[in-house]
Amino acid sequence: MCPTPLNATIELGSPIGSPILPPSRGPISAALISYLLGRRASLPAVEHTGAAWADDDVQLALYCCYELHYRGFDGVSDSREWDPTILAFRAVLEHRFLADVVRAVGSLEGSTPSAVEDQLSALATTAGGRSLSSFMLRHATVDQLREFCIHRSGYQLKEADPHTWGIPRLSGGAKAAMVEIQADEYGNGVRSDMHAQLFADTMRCLDLDDSYGAYLDRLPAVTLATTNLVTMFGLHRRWRGALVGHLALFEMTSVTPMGRYADALERLGAPAAARRFYDVHVQIDDHHRVVALESMVRELLVAEPGLATDVLFGAMALTAVERRFADHLLDSWASRTTSLRVEPGQADAAACA
Repeated sequence: MCPTPLNATIELGSPIGSPILPPSRGPISAALISYLLGRRASLPAVEHTGAAWADDDVQLALYCCYELHYRGFDGVSDSREWDPTILAFRAVLEHRFLADVVRAVGSLEGSTPSAVEDQLSALATTAGGRSLSSFMLRHATVDQLREFCIHRSGYQLKEADPHTWGIPRLSGGAKAAMVEIQADEYGNGVRSDMHAQLFADTMRCLDLDDSYGAYLDRLPAVTLATTNLVTMFGLHRRWRGALVGHLALFEMTSVTPMGRYADALERLGAPAAARRFYDVHVQIDDHHRVVALESMVRELLVAEPGLATDVLFGAMALTAVERRFADHLLDSWASRTTSLRVEPGQADAAACA
């Protein structure tokens, strides 16, 4: 990814199909991929004792299990989506991952519906950690900006989809509030305004491949974990409260970072089309953060007060995985190395100069 002028003229991309299966990263993902391709008849017991959130093998396997519920993989039968063998395999991976997240978040016992709004507001302003967006605003190079967009492509090219799974699991005011937020995320039915499409536009302006799943093999565990977390919450009705908390904090903390990313693109000479994804978020997320907190969260906890702890957990889990993600990028760049995954011995074409 050598620096090039950021003055590309963009056109809407062609329809995006299913991605190809990535290379495995260890015995767990290797077994799953072989099973998906019909090369083995069963899956082994998962033997893993390390930190799942930082394990490339675990996170890739979990991502591949989840992708079956999105667009699937080229050459993999749609029937694999509800294959009981894969679901049992996935459940073990989820358990390991969730245990790591719970340890990172800590005890939340005693959260009450009346306190959650204040706790979310406090978390939105005092989450702490190193600011990735501040670094991007002041110091990022073109290559680092491209790396950042590659990392985010795993989620942004499916933006809104995992949260949308929450809609049929809510009712009343909470449901209406989530629908309002999600409708904006999908451009209110206008293809060119969908946020996933806007991010694809940004990628093309940066001379990146905007194909869905194109960079999956470059995404390290800490990046996959950010998408795996929200997918896990979205797929499980049990975690509908956590999904609401995740979305609420996502919207409540969006405006300032998105503005910084837009300004970073402008500083580096990117065209207006590259900045539109971020500019749109600055405009609408100022409203979304109010809707998320004062309608979605509030109405959910009126209807289901027992979900108070889950709502707070979802927000704090988001903070935990995003902090690890930011630390990884900033540490890599401070060491003048790429933040993307590179196979041993592979030429590092994405290294930061």
